[in-house]
Amino acid sequence: MKSAELFSVDGRGAIVTGAASGLGLAIAEGLAENGARVTLLDVNDAALAAETTRLDALGYAVRAALVDVTDHAALERVFDAAVAAHGRLDIVFANAGIDSGPGFVTGWFGAQRERNPAGALESYSDERWNRVIDVNLSGVFATLRAAARIMKPQRSGKLIVTTSVAGYQCEPAIGAAYGAAKAGAAHLMRSVAHELAAFNITVNAIAPGFFVTNIGGGHAKNPEVQRAMGAVMPMHRVGLPEDIKGLALFLASPASAYLTGQQITIDGGWTLGPAD
Repeated sequence: MKSAELFSVDGRGAIVTGAASGLGLAIAEGLAENGARVTLLDVNDAALAAETTRLDALGYAVRAALVDVTDHAALERVFDAAVAAHGRLDIVFANAGIDSGPGFVTGWFGAQRERNPAGALESYSDERWNRVIDVNLSGVFATLRAAARIMKPQRSGKLIVTTSVAGYQCEPAIGAAYGAAKAGAAHLMRSVAHELAAFNITVNAIAPGFFVTNIGGGHAKNPEVQRAMGAVMPMHRVGLPEDIKGLALFLASPASAYLTGQQITIDGGWTLGPAD
């Protein structure tokens, strides 16, 4: 196989959860524009329909299904429908996630961040905690389980989980449930990778840093926030959804055939600390 062919996903069947916007949409588009047959899953019906229509108009093989990853039975049915529609399942991105609300300090940047009582531990309600864990951790579990049921008999597959740098470094502007769920998802990924390696199924994770998406009410789309966050990045800019496409393609393709159980950070050097 030539080096260029190592990155081919042409004709592969793929599913991406949380695919109607942000990183999920970029991942789905990156796979589709390289020839994969992609099913986009999301809870946002309007955005899902609009983006699928847009991608279809570009000539890509895409379809959509409205599903909440916390509805595990519905998720299983959607996986079966995707296999029936595309004839195979080779790639699954467990990407769906939600914001966890405010952390115990206000703001993402600046030396004068203040304590935020609304995000303090004693103010954290069971409902808020459980919702984030249900989507960001249990939803990943259910997605990986649905995929394994299909991939194990065929003895092949690529599973990729979207985690976060918040899973291994504390960010006080984010509610505690988010980091806890992402850390849990990272270790779940390693556990599943260990189990499925004998079936030629690789399981890896992408840990994004600060990206411009809709999560958290879309605060990252504020130019002032982008300038301030970019100032502390060694690369002097924040991440854009397009930045994730190359890594996603690598993990979904034969190029990563001997890589499993790994979490790859993509953050412009943010977690290295300020450089200048």
